[in-house]
Amino acid sequence: MSANTKKPVLIIGGAGLTGSQAARTLRRLQPELPITIGGRDIAKAQSLARELGGADSVKIDLERPDLGLPEGMAFSAVVVFVKDDTLHSMKYAQAKGIPYLSISTGAFELGPEVALYIHKPSSAPILMASHWLAGTATLPTLYFAREFQRIEAIEIGAVLDEQDIGGPAAQADFERQANATPNAMILVDGKWRWVGPEEAARTFKGVDGTEIQARAYSLFDGLSLAAATDARSVRCDFALRQSANHRPGEPFSTEFIIEIVGQLRDGRTARVRHELVHPGGQAPMTALGVAVGVERLLGLAGGPPVAPGLYLPESVIDPAYMVQRLKEFGAQFRRV
Repeated sequence: MSANTKKPVLIIGGAGLTGSQAARTLRRLQPELPITIGGRDIAKAQSLARELGGADSVKIDLERPDLGLPEGMAFSAVVVFVKDDTLHSMKYAQAKGIPYLSISTGAFELGPEVALYIHKPSSAPILMASHWLAGTATLPTLYFAREFQRIEAIEIGAVLDEQDIGGPAAQADFERQANATPNAMILVDGKWRWVGPEEAARTFKGVDGTEIQARAYSLFDGLSLAAATDARSVRCDFALRQSANHRPGEPFSTEFIIEIVGQLRDGRTARVRHELVHPGGQAPMTALGVAVGVERLLGLAGGPPVAPGLYLPESVIDPAYMVQRLKEFGAQFRRV
């Protein structure tokens, strides 16, 4: 480990439902990496720190520019699992010159973070991972896209079990983003459009063959996929319903239906469908997306530490590496 990674990664919201899974996942990927669990409930944070080993806990106050942290504390990175309306957490990371990773910003509200980066572009690496489950849909999609020489359209259908919406922070994110704008942003025939309820609606076939009614959702996935593939049409749709594998007494799953239309490398035109299912639901997917982002930022996997800059997951993480890790952590893939 480098001298910098001997300092702990500060996980704000790390004692929550998904944050705690991310901390456990990061510990599994990087057994020697110190971790600090930050939150408002110090008892929960302390309990998780004891479970992890090589970890400690701290109370966080996002209303304060210093986050309420004791003077002299030092970290290797800051990871945020809650919506920080003050952006004090990002400013703190910039002031310390350490990586920052966030996952709770909608596509319609990325302006403040981008502006803060523009004013201090050389201060720290900023990884904007506010994609569906922290990039674990987008990165596999880019991996599947490699069999195409030209892509016309990408459609992702995400199914979240109605009992798997997550903890309080995740529910707050969902409600804020659903209520903040009545329209959704999609790419249609080369043009970005904000579409109303009628055009935002789409039906796709689930992994069990049932027809699923979904609605376009404005996270960062569409932005990443359009920029990375030059596809002329991109949309990401979301459905909240009972997942295909969820039966009484059985766990719920999270499902991605990924469909790509274009010209294959052998010259044929095709529509290829991939199904990605995790039987443990959304939390392990999000946790892995964040953990892989942290280890990449710190140079613990995939290359040297990431230099100061503004990044999306696909600009620093190899899609093949994410697919490999997803399989190791229980995700199931099927190409149709």
